[in-house]
Amino acid sequence: MPLHILVLGGTTEARRLAESLAAADGVRVTSSLAGRVARPKLPPGEVRVGGFGGAEGMADWLRGHHVDAVIDATHPFAGTISFNAASAAAAVHVPLLALRRPGWVPAEGDRWHITDSLMGAAQLLPELGSRVFLTTGRMGLAAFAALDPLWFLVRSVDAPDAPHPARMEVLLDRGPFSLEGERELMRRHRIDVLVTKDSGGDATAPKLTAAREAGIPVVVVARPPVPPGVPAAGTPEEALALLRTLLP
Repeated sequence: MPLHILVLGGTTEARRLAESLAAADGVRVTSSLAGRVARPKLPPGEVRVGGFGGAEGMADWLRGHHVDAVIDATHPFAGTISFNAASAAAAVHVPLLALRRPGWVPAEGDRWHITDSLMGAAQLLPELGSRVFLTTGRMGLAAFAALDPLWFLVRSVDAPDAPHPARMEVLLDRGPFSLEGERELMRRHRIDVLVTKDSGGDATAPKLTAAREAGIPVVVVARPPVPPGVPAAGTPEEALALLRTLLP
């Protein structure tokens, strides 16, 4: 029987990991996607879409599909499923490891304002600017809905739902983004403050450089906590090496 690896995915790193696992002999890989994006880029191997029904539902799925190991390669802000995965893997006694891309680090010249939530970001904005480049995705726009004096450029993969800011332009786009493109976008829309989550990685990092060059303040939403004690890797290659040490 091939080893069955469940990859909790949806990220670029998860797709790269699934590609490597699918190409390996004696390995069966299933990628689980949350289903929040209408047209996701599907990885190779088997794919399931949707939730598990909490930690107990995931544990049942692991048992029923004879999973040998779980790799949590979800987005850094998909915090609930990481805790569910830790509980489910412990209940079924299968190895769990996490693939977490490193967070961003401020560089000289950055004007970062760090907060722990979207509501915290909304509270900071009126003192920082009036034309906001909001790059936190389509979820959670309700936190900014009451900021009527401010204008927002909202970039997301899919169109956001209400409630959302009254004065808003939506840009549907998917990374990676170039530095020149981010410079032009901020210049054309006269952006004077950027809001982002600390997603990490290179695909969306150029906006931080463009903001630094323009002297634009950046509101950074810090990452939520992760389950303690879960072995973690920073790249797909490191995750594969760590997986080999956890499996017989």
